[in-house]
Formats: sequence, C-alpha cells, structure tokens
Amino acid sequence: MCGRSRDQLTAFVEYHQRVAELTLRSRQTSGSPTRADGSVRANDVRDAALTLFAARGYHGTSMKDIAAALGLQAPSLYNHVASKQSLLQEIMLGSMERLVREQEAVLATTNDVTEQLRRAMEAHVRFHTRFQREVRIGNNEIASIEEPARTSLLDLRRRYARPWITLIERGVEEGRFETPSPRLAAFAMIEMGMGVSLWFRADGPLSESQVAYYYGDMALRLVLARTVGGTQVQAITSPSVHA
Repeated sequence: MCGRSRDQLTAFVEYHQRVAELTLRSRQTSGSPTRADGSVRANDVRDAALTLFAARGYHGTSMKDIAAALGLQAPSLYNHVASKQSLLQEIMLGSMERLVREQEAVLATTNDVTEQLRRAMEAHVRFHTRFQREVRIGNNEIASIEEPARTSLLDLRRRYARPWITLIERGVEEGRFETPSPRLAAFAMIEMGMGVSLWFRADGPLSESQVAYYYGDMALRLVLARTVGGTQVQAITSPSVHA
C-alpha cells in the first residue's frame, strides 16, 4: 500500500469498512411495489418512474405508464405525486445532491492529496455502479428538466466537478501530480467513472470493489501521482477488500 504509516493504514481500513456497510445497505430492496394490502407508497412511484424514464426516456413515458407499472389507474397516481415533471426533478436533483454529499464525505477521510484522489475516484465509481438508472436519466434528461430546477441541477454538477479540479491543482503544486491541464484531467476522470454505469453488472467477472480499486489506480496514473518522497505510486493489482 505504498508505504502507509500505521495511522494511515488504520484510517484506510476503517474507510473501507464503512464502504462495505454502505454497499450492503444500497443493495437492500423494499420488495414488491404493490404490497399485500394493495397500497402504494411515494417511493414505489419513484422507483417505477426511475425504471421507465431510464428505459424509455422522460418524454417516452406517460403518467399512465407509471400507473400501469404499479397496478393503478392514472388519476389515483396524483394522490402520491404532483406531476411527471416533479418526479423527474426529484430524481435528478436528489441524485446529484447525494453524489455531492458522498464526495464531501470521502474527501474528509484523509488530508493526503493522493489518497483523496484515489478515494474520490473510488466513490465516484461506486456511485455509478449502484445507481445506474439515476445516472442514465441524469445524463440524458438535462434538456427535459424545467427551470428553475435546471439551473439548480447545473449548479450541483459544477459543485461536484470543482473539487476534482482543485484537488489535482493542489497535487501539482505539492509536486505530487504531473499534468499540463488539471481541468482536462478532472473531466477525463469524471467521464471515465460515469462510463462504468453502462457496462457494470453485479454478477460480472469483477466486483464493485475491484472495479473501484482499478479505476482509482487509473486516476492516479493519469496524473503521474507520486508519494511524499517522490516515488511514483504503485498500482494495487490485487484488491483485498471486497464489499
């Protein structure tokens, strides 16, 4: 692990224990949308909308489609949600707010710029493996979300991108990273991680943790990351922590 101190190693292990707990919670499901008593909750409506918006697109999905997926008549759906647009806004803004919160949390786990970049990339990849429907909608439906929600969404996207840039700039200033354009490197990492949502499968040959580790390695290689002593960071080729 690149010559970590005991305190760094302890923090590293604690961090991945928390990740494992979050992974387990993220994979718990609430069961069938229609319950034994025939009731439907707001979360069920959101889940049905998520699936349909991701598969058909916002404009290709009607409130009647969402109601049918829940075994309801369209008029009764308005007892749970104000409109199709309100569903889209809840999904898109809620997803970006969650992504920003997760980024802030992971950056707070260490002050070392190299570890921060690795962990930011790992968290970025984990999000995109777990929330594939939200990611698809978030990438495809920006033009569909109405103002003022669209402005709020774009502000959140900029808020998420900014720490990537400042983190890489700091690494360059400290002599830990080498890149002619921190902004370009940041955008490349963000796009690289987003692409995971297109192909990752839980039953595939690589686990979520393995993919996150490998993408963390690639992020560090992209900026030619070095340790405090000037040694180039070595790739972790055999992850030992699996969530």
